Amino acid sequence: MKILVLNWQDLANPQSGGAETHLHEIFGRLARRGHTVHALVSGWPGAAPAAETDGMRIHRTGGRNTFSLAAPAFYRRHLANDAWDVVVEDLNKVPLFTPLWVRRPLVLLVHHLFGATAFREASAPFAAATWLLERPIPAVYRGLPTQAVSESTADDLVARGLRRDDISVIHNGVDLGFFTPDPAIARTPRPSFVYVGRLKKYKRVDLVIDGLHRVRQRGVDATLRIAGRGSEEAELRAQVERLGLGDAVRFEGFVSEEQKRDLLRTSWAAVLASPKEGWGITNIEAGACGTPAVAADSPGLRESVIHDRTGLLVPYGDADKLADALASLARDPARVESLGSGAHAFAQTLSWDRAAERTEAHLQAAASAKQ
Repeated sequence: MKILVLNWQDLANPQSGGAETHLHEIFGRLARRGHTVHALVSGWPGAAPAAETDGMRIHRTGGRNTFSLAAPAFYRRHLANDAWDVVVEDLNKVPLFTPLWVRRPLVLLVHHLFGATAFREASAPFAAATWLLERPIPAVYRGLPTQAVSESTADDLVARGLRRDDISVIHNGVDLGFFTPDPAIARTPRPSFVYVGRLKKYKRVDLVIDGLHRVRQRGVDATLRIAGRGSEEAELRAQVERLGLGDAVRFEGFVSEEQKRDLLRTSWAAVLASPKEGWGITNIEAGACGTPAVAADSPGLRESVIHDRTGLLVPYGDADKLADALASLARDPARVESLGSGAHAFAQTLSWDRAAERTEAHLQAAASAKQ
């Protein structure tokens, strides 16, 4: 097949995240399986306008805030006349409304929609714009073959008006050859937890810090490592100082994949407290390393963590319940190992190869069907 993918960013973008990991892991594998894959993404200051990576041809146009306008123009000028077997819109941040300007077999791929959670991250005007841009999704995309990365996302799409029969759930995967336990690498002697991800308001890293503070108030000598960069870093550092946690919280900054793996292997649990995720891939990466997760019982996360088997789920926004979960693990190393074993077994069912094979089959069916 000749495949064109439209995604907001590629993995080289300094602000890339889970959607970009998915883009490269899935479509890079399809390229290695012999398919021709191009990706149309946004650029950033100093970015090359084109690149070859993971077997894909990358086209960059516009920027983070202009891509939705730049992409249709670039497509019409440079890509519209190519014989694409299927075009995939990876709906990330705001819809591109490709059915209005792409006249090829189309597939919609959705990680998660922001909905009202946009107001937790962006300024009121930008949040309102995001919310409004999501409103036409049912009218524009209804009837398209659609991929969702979780049942939670599928349920959200159905609630908004898409047909359930049009949606296939294909869970994200994990690199099981890379994220593995290592018997030679022990957990930290003191109970330690880790957050890995962007430091954005909607990720609610402040809740994780608050939870750790409450754990320490109970006399438990636990620590937290925060890996990632983002617009909330200064505020989170201020919170740490305000709570007197300077000796208990360490900001690791941006980390390499190898450093991330070491953090996951040596921590007692990974922690995610956001109100909504497409899937929560860090939970699975931690599990593949034999480490459980503590996460908010929120859409997406409740699928990547099986309560009391691969980790613990707590009510979203409840810092006391989060502290209860963290303290229970800090006081019980045997439970950490038991949940870690369950998390490892669960992760073994979720490979990128499996996800790529299912995606390939879905795209082939879409390419051969009349739309």
